[in-house]
Amino acid sequence: MFGCSRITGRQALVGAAGVAVAAVAAVAATRRIQAIRGSTSSPGTFRNELLCTPSLQADVTEIRTDDGATLHVRAYGPQDGEPIVLSHGWACSHEYWYPQVNALAGEYRVITYDQRGHGRSTVGSAAFGPDVLADDLSEVLKATVREDKKAVVVGHSMGGMSIMAWAGRYPEQVNRYASAALLASTACDRLVADTTVIPLPNGFPRVPVPVGRAVMSASVPLVPSPVTTRALQYAAMSQNATPAEVQFCESIVRDCDPRIRGGWGAALSGLDIHEALENLDVPTTVLVGSVDRLTPPVHSRRLARMLSDAGNLEHLVVLSDVGHMSSVENVDEFNREIMHLRNL
Repeated sequence: MFGCSRITGRQALVGAAGVAVAAVAAVAATRRIQAIRGSTSSPGTFRNELLCTPSLQADVTEIRTDDGATLHVRAYGPQDGEPIVLSHGWACSHEYWYPQVNALAGEYRVITYDQRGHGRSTVGSAAFGPDVLADDLSEVLKATVREDKKAVVVGHSMGGMSIMAWAGRYPEQVNRYASAALLASTACDRLVADTTVIPLPNGFPRVPVPVGRAVMSASVPLVPSPVTTRALQYAAMSQNATPAEVQFCESIVRDCDPRIRGGWGAALSGLDIHEALENLDVPTTVLVGSVDRLTPPVHSRRLARMLSDAGNLEHLVVLSDVGHMSSVENVDEFNREIMHLRNL
């Protein structure tokens, strides 16, 4: 879509980075979109109602952290239902999980929260990084998972990083709060080195790390335009995404404060939490879309290999022709894996 073959040298890098600013910024946002094709639907028929605001009333909790942040938490479904805790990705919000809430909260206790600085959660004084992701998820679990229950903990993109960071920082909590985990469209390291979201000209085998970090930390406002929409779909979705799915995702990303997006992008660009996987000692599925550009399948294969070596890999699931927004592009398969983990 974004051709660079006629550009060479320094201009090529600048051009690629410029495209990437729009694409990557749009990307995380896409972590909330693509909703749901019914397995029995005819081609082109999508269950777009799953993208709507849930009709179920949410129980809302505001958690005050030690550094002064407020975490906005929502719980849907029966209070005595088996819990499913959903952690969203970079530049998203709890709204990203509407397809899962709408599909599952009739029977299960579905818990979502806004990551620090996203949605209705505030920033606090702590520096952005994996320890903060771990601390916040720990607070959410303590506040929402009853003593007689254990949750399936699901994380998409930065949400998956939150789960890994939590396991690394609070290993004693893993078997207390989690019965299983799902790491979707995520990574534990090499986010810049392994990305394929930035199209490069011939002769550039991978994104130079300084360029990738500059792109991820850019605080560029996302102005509604056809260019933004195309960049979002290119970076975070497959070509199969419907206009409704793209619009759903784009609206969520645009709502993220550019400074928050840039701040978390900078914090994640040098992330390395691979050692935390040793502590994620519950059955864990790794899931990825085959055409994910932001966290391509090489990340998931590496995660699966490390989990397998530790004896904790449940499944490696690769969804054909699905992009980064796996939980919305193929909601049926995504939810099926949640149910598999719930029933272990």
